[in-house]
Amino acid sequence: MNVVEVVAGVIFDNSGRRVLLALRKPDQHQGNKWEFPGGKLKADEAPLDGLKRELLEEIGIVPTCAAPRRTLEHRYKDKHVRLRFFDVTEYDGEPRGMEGQQLRWVALGELALISFPEANQVIVEDLLQLST
Repeated sequence: MNVVEVVAGVIFDNSGRRVLLALRKPDQHQGNKWEFPGGKLKADEAPLDGLKRELLEEIGIVPTCAAPRRTLEHRYKDKHVRLRFFDVTEYDGEPRGMEGQQLRWVALGELALISFPEANQVIVEDLLQLST
């Protein structure tokens, strides 16, 4: 099974106490679940370049301060993904759903109440630790 290479941004607001989430469309893999914005890397694309491209295409922002958080692998029944998560603490632009997706800012302590794809769960747990 081929590995799908994905980048995602854990985008913090100015307070560092909220993160931006995007709702996956119903017809997408893991549809109707909230996720950290991002997408698939192109062949031979550096992860940070892919993150910048994906965040511009998906939510209309350009990260100006992004640091690697964690790389995870997860096997779903139908695909194997490798996700590279970055903390995004500064960016240019105003986040908006460029592909019609819903966005929302969520306090770190409320992440436990939200439905995420399984592959995101480790990151959610990391962020919940920051909320205490």
